[in-house]
Amino acid sequence: EPLLRFLGGAGGRLRMGTLLSRQSCQARLRSAEGMSLAEFLYPALQAYDFLHLHQRHGCRIQLGGHDQMGNIMSGYELVTKMTGTDVFGITVPLITSTTGDKLGKTAGNAVWLNRDKTSPFELYQFFVRQQDNVVEKYLKLFTFLPLEEIAHIMEMHAKEPEKWGPQKRLAAEVTKLVHGREGLESAKRCTKALYYSSVEALEEMSDQELQELFRQAASAELMLEPGMTVLDLCRKADAIPEGPSGYRKITDGGVSINGNRVTNPETVLILGQHILKNGVSLLRVGKKNYYIIKWLQL
Repeated sequence: EPLLRFLGGAGGRLRMGTLLSRQSCQARLRSAEGMSLAEFLYPALQAYDFLHLHQRHGCRIQLGGHDQMGNIMSGYELVTKMTGTDVFGITVPLITSTTGDKLGKTAGNAVWLNRDKTSPFELYQFFVRQQDNVVEKYLKLFTFLPLEEIAHIMEMHAKEPEKWGPQKRLAAEVTKLVHGREGLESAKRCTKALYYSSVEALEEMSDQELQELFRQAASAELMLEPGMTVLDLCRKADAIPEGPSGYRKITDGGVSINGNRVTNPETVLILGQHILKNGVSLLRVGKKNYYIIKWLQL
């Protein structure tokens, strides 16, 4: 019954010619895969959504990316036909990756405002890595900086491109806007710890920041025993293979603790050097394998 109600109401007001003439629909119909009924009905369902929001909540504006123009137009036509009210659509430029792909949930490369999905550090790093050809546009889109100030930032960048001034300012402004000053400080701490091997930054990091910074890292809780060595630590954390190959991993320079390479497996762990003030050790084996060690009852 709900489907019949939808077809009898919205379905009777949406014109096939209009839906078929949309550029996105034409492209899909001409493609080798063709177009499924579900895809074809998507604009109709989005239009019905706009109608529902208008009737139930007084919604008169739909906001979307440039690629949503056809869907928003379908909604505009449906609402105006069925209610006689003026409604509006606003489209905004799509933000694309460096390869030109759309950023979003479907592409799997979305940047989220929710800290649980994208940490302040990840948000900061996303913007600080932007290329010169988009950074001025992003400063205008994502910050409230006056246009004169943006022009000045870009002039300085032309003189000193190696400083990445616009990217750093963009990253700082967006992170502060989304996560506040504490979020920006968190992003800077994580950046110093990861990219500049700053022991001071590591010591100041909270458990949450460590988890955010090393999302893929294994973690272990260990008791510090008298005379415990680097080799003992690596073995207890399951960070190196058993036997001689694990021993060689350390002697060959493949292991670092808190950003400092350790090449003697028999080195005894020292508080303040291998174990930070916050009771944590950051163990790295190879280039990308991180282990967060939390020491108990220090």
